[in-house]
Amino acid sequence: MDLLEAYRRSLAEFIDRVDQVGPGQWSDPTPCPGWDVRTLVNHVVGEDRWSVPLLAGRTIDEVGSRFDGDLLGADPAVAAREAAAQAEIAAVHPGAVDRTVHLSAGDTPAEEYLSQLLAEHLVHGWDLAVAIGAEPRMDPDAVRVCARWFAGRVDDYRRGDLVRPEVPLPADADEQDHLLSAFGRDPDWVPGS
Repeated sequence: MDLLEAYRRSLAEFIDRVDQVGPGQWSDPTPCPGWDVRTLVNHVVGEDRWSVPLLAGRTIDEVGSRFDGDLLGADPAVAAREAAAQAEIAAVHPGAVDRTVHLSAGDTPAEEYLSQLLAEHLVHGWDLAVAIGAEPRMDPDAVRVCARWFAGRVDDYRRGDLVRPEVPLPADADEQDHLLSAFGRDPDWVPGS
C-alpha cells in the first residue's frame, strides 16, 4: 500500500469514529493526558485544516492564527468531515506529495509531512475509539505503512519529548499494539485507567 492510500484510509477511519461519538461523550477522557474527546477531535481537525495551505506551499506565517481555538463549533462531526475532505483533496492533488512543506520545524518533504499526518490520524483515531467504546482496530495495511515510517523516527520523537515512553508489551503483541506502544500508548487503556 502506498502512503496516499494509507493516509486516505486513516482519514476515513478517524471520521468514522467521530461519527460514533455520542452526545454525552464529548467531555469524556482520552488516553492523551488532559485531553477530553472534544479537545482531541479539535486537535486533529486543526491538523487537517493546516494541511491544506501547507500542502499548497504556504508558510506558517502566511497561515497565521486562523486555525487557533475551537474549530468544531456546534456540530463537531460536520466540522471534522469537512476538514478531512479538504485535507484529502489537498493531499491527492497532482504533485502535492512531491512538494516541500514549510513547517515550524523547517522545510520538510511533503511525503514526510503526510507520514506524520497518517500517524496523527491512526493513533488519535485509536485514542478516540477507546475513549468512546468504539472498535479500536486500525486498518492493518495503514498501520504497517505507519510503523515502517515511524521505526526510523521514534528516537527523534523521544528525544524531542513528542511521544511518551514506550509501553512494555507481551511477546505475542501484534503490529498495532507495537505501533501504539512506540507512541507511548497502553494498548489495554480503558477510561479511568
